[in-house]
Amino acid sequence: MKESSNNIHSLQTTIHNNDSLESRLQFLQLGEKDRQAISRIRKYITKELSPSLDYFYDIVRNTETTKAFFTNEDAIRQAKKAQEAHWQSISSATFDEHYAARVRQVGAAHASIGLDPRWYIDGYAIILSQLISRIIKAISPKTPLIPSKLSSSRVIHSLTSLCKAVMLDMDLTISVYLDEQKKATAQSQEKMSQLDDAIQKERHFVTNSFGKMLSTIASQNLSHQMHGDFPTAYVPMLDNLNQAITSLRTTLRSVSQATNSIDNTADEISSATQDLAQRTEQQAASVEKTAAAVEEITAAVSSTEARVTEANKFVDECQAITEQFGTMIRRAAIAMNEIERSAEAVNKITNVISNIATQTNLLALNTGVEAAHAGEAGSGFRVLAQEIRKLANRVGDASDEVKELISTSQSHVDAGSTIMKDASEAIDTIISSVANISTHLKAISRATSEQASALRDVNNAVVTIDRGTRENAAMVEETSAATSNMAKLTRQLKNLLGKFKLDE
Repeated sequence: MKESSNNIHSLQTTIHNNDSLESRLQFLQLGEKDRQAISRIRKYITKELSPSLDYFYDIVRNTETTKAFFTNEDAIRQAKKAQEAHWQSISSATFDEHYAARVRQVGAAHASIGLDPRWYIDGYAIILSQLISRIIKAISPKTPLIPSKLSSSRVIHSLTSLCKAVMLDMDLTISVYLDEQKKATAQSQEKMSQLDDAIQKERHFVTNSFGKMLSTIASQNLSHQMHGDFPTAYVPMLDNLNQAITSLRTTLRSVSQATNSIDNTADEISSATQDLAQRTEQQAASVEKTAAAVEEITAAVSSTEARVTEANKFVDECQAITEQFGTMIRRAAIAMNEIERSAEAVNKITNVISNIATQTNLLALNTGVEAAHAGEAGSGFRVLAQEIRKLANRVGDASDEVKELISTSQSHVDAGSTIMKDASEAIDTIISSVANISTHLKAISRATSEQASALRDVNNAVVTIDRGTRENAAMVEETSAATSNMAKLTRQLKNLLGKFKLDE
């Protein structure tokens, strides 16, 4: 009896012994890297824990045996709150004396209400399966082309480490529960020994069955599933683990197929981007040449515009001088007309003088006749008549000469007047032509100015296109580099996925 009491005391103090906790951690291979792996998915555990517990307590409400452990909904809420705190402790992966103390409290509470370990194991199996399923969904990419938030190897490491931590928690809690039961019932040494054997077998079974499977998963082999006869308490956990492996295998296949597609597409994009880069460089060179040519044309048109402006000024000056010359021609024509009229007046005067000379000559003749009749007495008159006749002849001769000169002058004046009229008409034609030339030059000047302005706009547009083409060329080079990098990363991801064994 004393030996039995000592064994009970040993079992009670097992969980208090840090070396025993360390030996469990070593046996489960739950080291520092595994703790970090659990901490890596802690935020997903925190997020998915509440809906997983809701799912579990819905089952509790609908099961008469488990429902009897709670008096009302408030008790269920309190239990859920305690469960959340305990799972947060597990997910923190801090397996120290504080953690051991919390496990003792949980085990003692289960023993105090008489909760059979099978319900505890079943509950953990349901919650763990829900967590694993929800975490995989949360981590998996929504579409095949989007990379996963965590690599598949890290996800597997984190989930297997979480399963090990849960198994450790179950081991410790059941140990405390059994210790409490042993204290309460004070069973015999033989029964305690049988119970110890059962516990060891249970531990060995859990470690060998699930531990081997988790080790296989940790080695990136997803081609196996767990089969065989398992206790009823482990069937939900078995089914959920197989379902999780199948889901993860399906996800990795989809990721592998998507990676192959991305790899092919990335190669095509890289090739197309390189071709586009070459064409863009050629286009940039062509646009640069076009910009230089347009700039030269713009300079030439601007020079032409300046020359047309100078020619327009020169034509304006010619037009002004021509108009002045036309005015002078018209004045000369008027003067010729006045000379013509004066010549006509002189001609009339000459005719009058000629008539006077004729009349004088007749008068002198009559005087000579009368002097002849007078005889000696009219000799003086005869001499006077002769002189008058001579004077009349001179006047007549002078009048004829003047008339002849006037006639010659009249013909010259007429010719000059005709020439001045022709010159006036010619100068009017010249003035009209110069005016037309001025109008055309002004139109040419406006057109040239508009062309120069349009060419400047075209030049600015070509410069903008040139700058944009150069920027596009730079962007295409960056895109080509990024695409090549993406293709390289895709091949690396493909190589990583190739390490997983998905089929037997």
